[in-house]
Amino acid sequence: ELGVERRFVPESCPRAVRPGDFVRYHYLGAFPDGTRFDSSYDRGSTFNVFVGKGQLIAGMDKALVGMCVNERRFVRIPPKLAYGSEGVPGVIPPDAVLHFDVLLIDLWNSEDEVQVQTYFKPEKCPRTVQVSDFVRYHYNGTFLDGTLFDSSHNRMRTYDTYVGIGWLIPGMDQGLLGMCVGEKRIITIPPFLAYGEEGDGKEIPGQASLVFDVVLLDLHNPKDGIVIENQLVPEACERRSQTGDFLRYHYNGTLLDGTLFDSSYSRNHTYDTYVGRGYVIAGMDEGLLGVCTGERRRIIIPPHLGYGEEGRGNIPGSAVLVFDIHVVDFHNPSDSVGITVNYKPSNCSVLSKKGDYLKYHYNASLLDGTLLDSTHSLGKTYNIVLGSGQVVLGMDMGLQDMCVGERRTVVIPPHLGYGEDGVEGEVPGSAVLVFDIELLELVSGLPEGYMFVWNGEVSPNLFEEIDQNHDGEVLLEEFSEYIKAQVDSGKGKLAPGFDFEKIVKNMFTNQDRDGNGKVTAEEFKLKDQEAKEEHDEL
Repeated sequence: ELGVERRFVPESCPRAVRPGDFVRYHYLGAFPDGTRFDSSYDRGSTFNVFVGKGQLIAGMDKALVGMCVNERRFVRIPPKLAYGSEGVPGVIPPDAVLHFDVLLIDLWNSEDEVQVQTYFKPEKCPRTVQVSDFVRYHYNGTFLDGTLFDSSHNRMRTYDTYVGIGWLIPGMDQGLLGMCVGEKRIITIPPFLAYGEEGDGKEIPGQASLVFDVVLLDLHNPKDGIVIENQLVPEACERRSQTGDFLRYHYNGTLLDGTLFDSSYSRNHTYDTYVGRGYVIAGMDEGLLGVCTGERRRIIIPPHLGYGEEGRGNIPGSAVLVFDIHVVDFHNPSDSVGITVNYKPSNCSVLSKKGDYLKYHYNASLLDGTLLDSTHSLGKTYNIVLGSGQVVLGMDMGLQDMCVGERRTVVIPPHLGYGEDGVEGEVPGSAVLVFDIELLELVSGLPEGYMFVWNGEVSPNLFEEIDQNHDGEVLLEEFSEYIKAQVDSGKGKLAPGFDFEKIVKNMFTNQDRDGNGKVTAEEFKLKDQEAKEEHDEL
């Protein structure tokens, strides 16, 4: 009788041999005394055959039925189910009992189809693989018995290909359809949908079933444009970015599977660039148009609008990019100072002008509301002479024509503020600044070009009055004492907001025309006298 001993049975046996199946197995053939007469191991290849179709001796046809892949059986076949009374000349004598030690390697049927088993699927699956899509995936390729023949993980590089247009074996073309990014599935492919009777000529033998453990990392179509997902749009959006604007924004850049490749947050510095001028990849150029300050959006960029087939740095070739951006501010190089009057007193007849001495409070912030500085927290006003270069040009402009008690918001673009460099540790480069201002005090300045004016008639003997010791020369000390006395008595007025000593020294130097530290009567001239002489000379 036929004897079958199951020496090893795998825990998992999803499928057993049935008549009509095609099998690949290894075997050792021996006589009862242990003498070996044949071995597939010696030939280095499995024995490949259909079961139940008369291609095997009757005993082996029966013994293989019910076997699982990786099962090992010891089979004892009597002569009547083997080679009978004739045997095989020179190999198997007549009426020989045969022993076979069989290990099943592979099993399939000509009616089989591609089998797909998904063992992980993301909760969100906005898109699945379709014919003509381009995908990037990792895989482990094994035979049915678990033997590894290839792995993209070992090469540390994804397999990148189009789907459904013949770039892959037919079974893989089918098995990838419908996958989501992040999905993991096992794709089992019969040989007639893989490498067929010949194999691949290298690692894969003929008639081999293939098992691919696949994780999909990326997916796009050459016809794709960018995708914009608005995550937060401020209710107040007075202005949206246009071509030619300069933006400052933060971003996290990831691949479709969530792998982070770059982040401006990690550098603690915004990414600053012009939009629509080709300074960034085409997809980002498009995705940054129409944003508001404070807006958060996700921009999904296909590789042909990103870094293409070659990739860049730690961005692989043909990768879809996902940017989560937060717009901090933007401006245009043609922008001027923006002024919004929030409150103006009913009595507003005296307006600030160049040369006036101003005292005001302010809160300074960025466009996104980040507070930079505040005079309120210092408990004192900020004091300047308007138009004298003591503040940035945009503030000089924003404080013009303001009356005491007025409150206004002044928006200053960087080219009228602190420029590309900003102020280290305080104001970022290329930042738009917002000042909320309240003017508390205004001291009218002097006419342009004057540091001192008389409030009344000028003495005809002015030089003699200054020259207190009547030696015909005026020293700086004499000059300083005289000017101070005139100011204290209300007869004269100095330009407000400047240091007294510096003004007086400047006035004295202007009079000391030969630079010898003394002013003579011949050198001494009033402002209007200087102007008349210059006019006559012209």
